[in-house]
Amino acid sequence: MNPNITFTDAARSYIKKMIEKKSGLGFRLSVKKTGCSGYSYLPTIVDKINTDDLTLKLADDLTIFVDTAWLSLLQGLQVDYTEEAKSGLKQKRLIFTNSNEASRCGCGESFHIE
Repeated sequence: MNPNITFTDAARSYIKKMIEKKSGLGFRLSVKKTGCSGYSYLPTIVDKINTDDLTLKLADDLTIFVDTAWLSLLQGLQVDYTEEAKSGLKQKRLIFTNSNEASRCGCGESFHIE
């Protein structure tokens, strides 16, 4: 099954740097039940393969592992990356845009699916 998850150039570049920095094998994308809205994205750099994960090889030698337990929630997800300067601090973060989301909590960390 192709979950139709896309990564912007900025996200791919950032993820590749994080994998190299942590000497990881790849990037794993999952979801956990948490927060005030119900779910939260769980991106991690992994050093071993979970055999239940779906493996996606992107064109620039980036390996993405997708938790198959959450494929329905991750379908159509776009992953982007941004750097923002706030109060003199540079904040770096991945941004998840998902048409399956019905709403997000006030802080933006968790989301709800109808």
